[in-house]
Amino acid sequence: MNKLKLQSMLKHFFMEDIGEGDINTEYIFSPDQPGKLTLIAKQNGIFCGKDMIEEGFRILDSTVRPRIFPRDGTWIEKGTVIAEIHGPVVSLLSGERVILNLVQRMSGIATTTNAAVRETKGTHAKICDTRKTTPGLRMLEKYAVKAGGGFNHRRGLYDCVMLKDNHIAFAGSITKAVETVKASIGHTVKIEVEIETKDQLLEAVRAGADIIMFDNRSPEEIREWLPLVPPHIATEASGGITMEKIRIYAETGVDWISLGFLTHSYPVLDISAIVENTKEVAL
Repeated sequence: MNKLKLQSMLKHFFMEDIGEGDINTEYIFSPDQPGKLTLIAKQNGIFCGKDMIEEGFRILDSTVRPRIFPRDGTWIEKGTVIAEIHGPVVSLLSGERVILNLVQRMSGIATTTNAAVRETKGTHAKICDTRKTTPGLRMLEKYAVKAGGGFNHRRGLYDCVMLKDNHIAFAGSITKAVETVKASIGHTVKIEVEIETKDQLLEAVRAGADIIMFDNRSPEEIREWLPLVPPHIATEASGGITMEKIRIYAETGVDWISLGFLTHSYPVLDISAIVENTKEVAL
């Protein structure tokens, strides 16, 4: 987690929500009125978002003192006290919604990822995410995938070449596309080729792809074609794979299973926030 980037993101989020000032609290509470904010899990799942709580309240008010009990990636039960945050009530209430939104979403992604990872138990297949993330939240969502036991696919268009059908069509062939890219990029950048037919698979192998993606292929096709891929080339299954289908894809022998729903169709983890007045700010 890049803390400098996170701080910049949180400042932007707070500016969007607080604007010129929190009129809900400024006219009700005195600036020095102490309080306690307690975050409690309302369902079972994987917690993720420790840095959201610590960095978020620190940005708003350096006097706020958060105590976070579970680590990121920890399984929590319904009723678990996740955190107790002491500080001025105005600061607690001003930051509560933004921070809670992020923690619920990140915990939801981590929980969904963890469920997907459990489906691969006993196989060597690994679960990874995709670029189907919320614009502006990619760093946080990919961090949550890792907290849930998954792995990150490429972070953007800049750190791995993925040759899809459109790239191949314009280049003329898989071979020409790979050759063109290899003539321009450095040796540390991997090239992944998306294939849909057996002939494309064989061409991608001959062209020297580092990773071959079986795009929207059935488990039966993948199982049949995998022996044609040399051991040094990684294989990936992708496209329309639901939670219910993960196990059968993992049992084909494929190396990676990429799942868009980890970051675009996950349910949030329900967490409640309770604010209380206290006599003094805890240190």
